[in-house]
Amino acid sequence: MNSEKHIEVLGLTKSYEKHQALHETTFSVGKGELFGVIGPDGAGKTTLFRILTTLLLPDSGKASMAGFDVVKEYKKIRNIVGYMPGRFSLYHDLTVEENLTFFATIFGTTIKENYDLIKDIYIQIEPFKNRPAGKLSGGMKQKLALSCALIHKPEILVLDEPTTGVDAVSRKEFWDLLKRFKNQGITIIVSTPYMDEASLCDRVALIQDGHIMQIDTPADVIKKYERNILSLHSPKIHPLLISLRNYSPDCKAYLFGQNIHFSDKNVIDKKQLEIFLNDNGHDSVEISDCEPNIEDCFLALMNNKNKS
Repeated sequence: MNSEKHIEVLGLTKSYEKHQALHETTFSVGKGELFGVIGPDGAGKTTLFRILTTLLLPDSGKASMAGFDVVKEYKKIRNIVGYMPGRFSLYHDLTVEENLTFFATIFGTTIKENYDLIKDIYIQIEPFKNRPAGKLSGGMKQKLALSCALIHKPEILVLDEPTTGVDAVSRKEFWDLLKRFKNQGITIIVSTPYMDEASLCDRVALIQDGHIMQIDTPADVIKKYERNILSLHSPKIHPLLISLRNYSPDCKAYLFGQNIHFSDKNVIDKKQLEIFLNDNGHDSVEISDCEPNIEDCFLALMNNKNKS
């Protein structure tokens, strides 16, 4: 990662009436870095990104993009930033080509001038260039929105939950594209509620209720996980979850697909756990060792935050 700070956020705070969306948020993103802001709906991601793209004023604190202040130098920022909001915001009644031409014209450029930058995306939607944007599939809308955000060759890409609501194949294709843009020197800050996408970033900020709980590389976030963890599976998964949550005050149990991740600060005695489960009517439970993932880490940090 380049040590030059391309995005800098210092003590940003923002409230909507009685709800505080951001609490003294501070972080920086290096030039050419792919930085992820990971958190559930309502965590403050969209508010943060709207401030960074000069669409919203903070209550306090400062932020800069490529050295330009988001409040005082907003016009300069709008020329160097490509923004893809979480909600599809292109013109539904304009065709694919008309949308792209419109955004290119706004920035004083043409599709031809920056075609090399968007070529890998645009060739996938070019067969639909005469189709109204509102009639595209979710994955195609995503590719069109990204093309429009890139058409003026921005220094920084700001992508707010770009893969929400699209299929798994489109999600993978999208992240492959982001890596390609990063390799071309574009700084990327992307938000997502999908914890599995954290591993695709250089560094991540884990955010909940407007508080950034941790910033690190995905690997180091996992290394700092301090609990012992087991994976359990049973045909009666929901009754098993309830029983596990009554096992010990220090233990935590969460559903992960068809399994339960069960953790404790101390080493878990599997034999003792099996006896407890048998006594509670769970006689066909598969128990195995488990490596933590980003979601385990997020839940542990959230619990620690709630206790403090």
